[in-house]
Amino acid sequence: MELEFLGTGAGSPSKSRNVSAVALKLLDEIKKIWLFDVGEGTQHQILNTTIRPRKIDKIFITHMHGDHIFGLPGFLSSRSFQGGEKMGPLTIYGPKGISDFVNISLKVSQTKLSYELNFVELEEEGLLLENDRFKVYAYKLDHRIECWGYRIEEKDYPGELQVEKLREAKVPSGPIYGRLKAGEVVTLEDGRTIDGKDFIGKAKKGRIVTILGDTRQTPNLKLLAKDAEVLVHESTFGKGEGKLARNYHHSTCVQAATLAKEVGVKQLLLTHISARYVGKMVKVLEKEAKKVFPNTKVVKDFDTFNIPFPERKDDEQ
Repeated sequence: MELEFLGTGAGSPSKSRNVSAVALKLLDEIKKIWLFDVGEGTQHQILNTTIRPRKIDKIFITHMHGDHIFGLPGFLSSRSFQGGEKMGPLTIYGPKGISDFVNISLKVSQTKLSYELNFVELEEEGLLLENDRFKVYAYKLDHRIECWGYRIEEKDYPGELQVEKLREAKVPSGPIYGRLKAGEVVTLEDGRTIDGKDFIGKAKKGRIVTILGDTRQTPNLKLLAKDAEVLVHESTFGKGEGKLARNYHHSTCVQAATLAKEVGVKQLLLTHISARYVGKMVKVLEKEAKKVFPNTKVVKDFDTFNIPFPERKDDEQ
């Protein structure tokens, strides 16, 4: 599981930062990639990465401001040329109006897609989707227009079969090991009854990733970010600009760091950086946040982060 940032700027593109887009790469887990926001020029940014558009099967939009959606029509159109009829379907999740924006853009440009395009417009907070490996939750944020944050929870991995323990118990190898790994109770040829659960190690905890849209501080942030391995939080304003942040429905780097500290986040990644912050000023943003939450980084375009598994406490091992 990896995060790759395709755009880390706020409002409009700059020479050093494109507008919002981040890829959650789940290639080892489900062989897919999920995009969160698709700002203008996202498909150009993808050309500078190893990301293949055909691997992207879900797009999550936080809100309908242009710096988060203007790249959608172009990306969707170009994806048609990446695999023809073999291209799998794509689902876009987002606020009410996202389907109108995309469909009208495709209609007036007479764009025909070679794959199935589906929409899920968000209405209720809570569990948004679930598959064999992940649950995704969506909660409303506090921005000038309807805006959402997403919490991606990876399900726990089943424990490994303790083969050495089975050998010590003189359990013969073979197909029976598969049944024991499935947790079955089996009877051996010598008459002994073996419970597979007694030979399976502790489950490996899944990871949690939280990706937020633009927002002021609001109680839902704690629901979204609690115990996350990684929190992606906007940092449009710096320390001492709390009043400005509130007036413009955004957050400061210190507010993001305080949230991370309060809810047990492991790593804080700050994005949506204003064009006012360049050069050494970016380091100042990072330094201010680190005083509150040391494991903080201000990200830049094309930064990639591997998301580690949570460490177990000694009594859980």
